[in-house]
Amino acid sequence: MEAKIVWKGEALNFEGQLGSGYIFDLGSGDDKIGGSPMEFLLAGVAGCTAVDIVGTLKKQRQKISGVEVAINGVRATEHPKVYTDVDILYSVRGQGVTQKAVERAISLSKEKYCSASVMFQQAGVNVRTAYELIED
Repeated sequence: MEAKIVWKGEALNFEGQLGSGYIFDLGSGDDKIGGSPMEFLLAGVAGCTAVDIVGTLKKQRQKISGVEVAINGVRATEHPKVYTDVDILYSVRGQGVTQKAVERAISLSKEKYCSASVMFQQAGVNVRTAYELIED
């Protein structure tokens, strides 16, 4: 895995490129374009766990039609302004999806499969999860 960040020569704006070829804007400050590096960390955790949830629920033969992961982080007030607390809300839509299946998927993601979430926890971030089931 790799990524490259190149300064655009204006303010604190950068262009990022992932090893897959995906290009994005990244910035910091009042006149930033794109997301901030700390927002991308949250997006990485949300994306990582979303992949796990969908994969696990499909393996459990749950009839899911949608999964949304919302993440909110609180940072320390002093430098380095690391995340101290993160709340993750899973919204799972489908037909007859069971609480047990969703709870199992979240547990496996949080404790075993989502590398990004596990890294947060190992760094001392308090990661809390909740979920809602939406019947089709």
